[in-house]
Amino acid sequence: MSEFLSDPLPPVLAQRAATLRGRIDERWSAEQRARWHSAWADYPHPGHLDHMLACSPFVADLLQRDPEPMLHLLASGQLLRSLDEGETERQLQDALAVEQAQLLPVLRQFRSRHMLRIIWRDFCRLAPTLETTRDTSLLAEASIRCALAHSRAGLEARFGLPRGRHSGEPQELLVLAMGKLGARELNVSSDIDLIFAFPEAGETDGDKVISNEQFFTKLGQALINALDATTADGFVFRVDMRLRPYGDSGALVHNFNALEDYYQEQGRDWERYALIKARALTGRAGDVAELEQMLRPFIYRKYVDFGVIDSLRSMKQMISSEVRRRGLDNDVKLGHGGIREVEFIAQCFQLIRGGRDLGLQQRELLAVLAECAELGCLPEAAVAELREAYLFLRDSEHAIQGYRDQQSQALPTEPEQQAATARLLGCGDWDSYLARLQAHRQRVAAHFRDLIAEPEEKEDEIADDLALWGEDLSAVSLTALGYRDAEASVAPLLELQGSKRVLSLQSQGRERLEAFMPQLLRACAESSDPDLALSRVLPLVTAVLRRSAYLALLLENPAALDELVQLCAASPWIASLMAEHPVLLDELLDRASLYTAPDKALLQDELRQQVARLPIDDLEAQMDVLRYFKAAHVLRVAASELTGRLSLMKVSDKLTWLAEVILEQVLAVAWYDLTAKYGEPARETEGYGFAVFGYGKLGGIELSYSSDLDLVFVFDAEAKGSTAGPRSIDNTVFYTRLGQRMIHILETRMALGQLYEVDMRLRPSGDSGMLVASTRGFASYQQDTAWTWEHQALVRARLVAGDERVGRTVYDVREGILRQSREEGELAREVVRMRRRMREHLLPADAAANGEFHLKQGVGGIVDIEFMVQYAVLAWSHRVPALAHWSDNIRILETLGREGLFEQQECESLTLAYLAYRSAAHQLALQQQPDVVPAGDYGKHRDAVTAKWRHLFASYEDEAPGNGDQAN
Repeated sequence: MSEFLSDPLPPVLAQRAATLRGRIDERWSAEQRARWHSAWADYPHPGHLDHMLACSPFVADLLQRDPEPMLHLLASGQLLRSLDEGETERQLQDALAVEQAQLLPVLRQFRSRHMLRIIWRDFCRLAPTLETTRDTSLLAEASIRCALAHSRAGLEARFGLPRGRHSGEPQELLVLAMGKLGARELNVSSDIDLIFAFPEAGETDGDKVISNEQFFTKLGQALINALDATTADGFVFRVDMRLRPYGDSGALVHNFNALEDYYQEQGRDWERYALIKARALTGRAGDVAELEQMLRPFIYRKYVDFGVIDSLRSMKQMISSEVRRRGLDNDVKLGHGGIREVEFIAQCFQLIRGGRDLGLQQRELLAVLAECAELGCLPEAAVAELREAYLFLRDSEHAIQGYRDQQSQALPTEPEQQAATARLLGCGDWDSYLARLQAHRQRVAAHFRDLIAEPEEKEDEIADDLALWGEDLSAVSLTALGYRDAEASVAPLLELQGSKRVLSLQSQGRERLEAFMPQLLRACAESSDPDLALSRVLPLVTAVLRRSAYLALLLENPAALDELVQLCAASPWIASLMAEHPVLLDELLDRASLYTAPDKALLQDELRQQVARLPIDDLEAQMDVLRYFKAAHVLRVAASELTGRLSLMKVSDKLTWLAEVILEQVLAVAWYDLTAKYGEPARETEGYGFAVFGYGKLGGIELSYSSDLDLVFVFDAEAKGSTAGPRSIDNTVFYTRLGQRMIHILETRMALGQLYEVDMRLRPSGDSGMLVASTRGFASYQQDTAWTWEHQALVRARLVAGDERVGRTVYDVREGILRQSREEGELAREVVRMRRRMREHLLPADAAANGEFHLKQGVGGIVDIEFMVQYAVLAWSHRVPALAHWSDNIRILETLGREGLFEQQECESLTLAYLAYRSAAHQLALQQQPDVVPAGDYGKHRDAVTAKWRHLFASYEDEAPGNGDQAN
């Protein structure tokens, strides 16, 4: 847009520039003019002077009154370069360090010089829009910090240091920058919104003792006066303190406890909105972190906060009403389609979703909009339009304000200022500028209008609500909706209605419940079994009575309510999951993602994005995110399976990939935690030197919804080595603690439960063995000590996380063991013996009498197939090495058929039986039923499995000791 600078000035502006040049020549002395011409000769853009004289009477006035600030800027080269972040503050500190420097005059003169630089660079397009807002903000920050330090020194000389009553530590004033200053987005003539806080009540330690509150009140007043008072040199920044607790009627400063009490007990949603951009400009790092930690739960709810929507809707209505009432259509900030509406759009998503999507916990508006696009809150095209409009509107605001250094966002009415504004925005004339402005504002207004639409209400439904939850609630009402067992269904509704939990609800929660229940009853009536659906959803309603934001979420999103009812009606397991973890309601908002379970690469990417915004040393936050991540994706898989979008094999793949991705992150977090304490263990390569192997269902890529994880940990590092940190420990101790920390992260019960139960019994020597085995120890145990059943378990061993180099070493051991030549008869006897023991231990003795077939342990069931496959691998891998390559039963069966070791028809029959059993087990799990079916079911599959078992092991059955096979 800087091309316009090469265009000649319009006549009205050219005339002004010529007039002002003449005035400058009249005002300056001959010596000043000579110095000016010398300095200006080195400036590479000679046309900039007339441009600035014409477009900013403020700059022209500064030059007429005193050329020294401009001469300094030219000599230092600061007009032509960006300033480092701390450079402005260092310059101000140097100016105040001069002997006999007075705070107020120095601040004001410094402000004038830097505003001259900022507006010059902005108007000449030497700085982009965001550099202008940043530099103005840095000027304000420098002014605040230097004025505060200067004022505090004077107060301490009189009263001593303010100290905490309990800690005895010196106390500091935290100046919270709100709004645009908090986000470093100040305009060039902005006031600054501040809140003052200090950590701890107490008193000063000087000869004249006053309370900490009195001390910091005096300090705050001195700071405001230093910045806000108008003197002969002007002012620095106008200060607005109305955002503090209780506004103008409240105390000027508050300690942390008072702030926390206020926001917990009286904080309103508009104050959450205001605090989104809050940033401490002063104070010790520990105090700042404590204050931020205290405020964060108030600003950002842990769940997607649809409870705030009513408040946001009211704010939106107030914005629109104010535009109409005050006639603000010509205001680029407050008018329709103005800056405020862009900000509102971004901050709405921050309040609603910022607790869950941590990327929204940012202050800078454009960064938040980009995150909205990334998260799918807004289409990328909408974000592009909002970004372009925002930058145009901010440039317009700067053009208006930089004209006379006045705090205004109203479109100019004077022809000269209109011409200047049009030129600065790269438009040929005022009409062209208005056309561009109107186009941007229309797009912003459309997005603003579409945000948080008013809920639709149907008059006939409103009239019926009383009969569906009010005093007239009865079985008749439910029967009219299509409930088949209305008497049974109305009983728990009436019990809930009269319960203490409902009667003690605050007004907001009661109102939401009264609005929600009729909608729930109608939604359940649309399902195939309304009574069943209602019975499964009601526990969720009871669970969220005191967290009514969830009811607001479902009221605002009727489609999500429909999904909830349908999924709960289809699966009591999902109903229980939702009642235990109602935060998962958020997942119902996006139907496309709900029924799309991502592959491993997408899972890795999604988890990486979620944890990237967390401090890796914040173990609790990492554990929380991991648990939500798991629960959300398990829900997606279950929803997809119930609706037929995923086959059995895909379900197991998805659940297995999910576990692997979580294990990778758990290992990363545990590794960071341990190395931060002890340093890294001595090892030859760069990797962890540690591998996590999955056995059983995890190794076989066959996880189900409630599977635990059979894990084995193996490390490869210097046997006598130690860690490199100041608290050095032996490598073996380090890796043992690494395994323990992983188990802790996986098994600890939190609000969202455990990640996984972990079973370590398949490690060398089982429960009596070391938690973590070295590669040498693992190899030695497998070669010299392991039982046959442990070699069977090794068939399903697979690297699921950690160091691939260590994994390759273990794989070499695994394949070496599996490919050993074995005496087939003895092996068959061992396999039969172990199978019989397992069945005697795990299969109920009365299964046959009860007419039951246990899918897993029954004769001809899942475990029989697994044992036959494991036998085949151990018996024949020395002849057919490809058998030892796979860890999953399906591909091993394919290899057995391809190599002619089993008949092809046998392999197909076993595969079909295996998939049928596992699919049935999945469906039973979703119905919260055990994996038991009537004995007559799956007869063909059972016959095929039993026939192959007899073919392999019939001659060894009698040799294996035991109590005899069970029938089912």
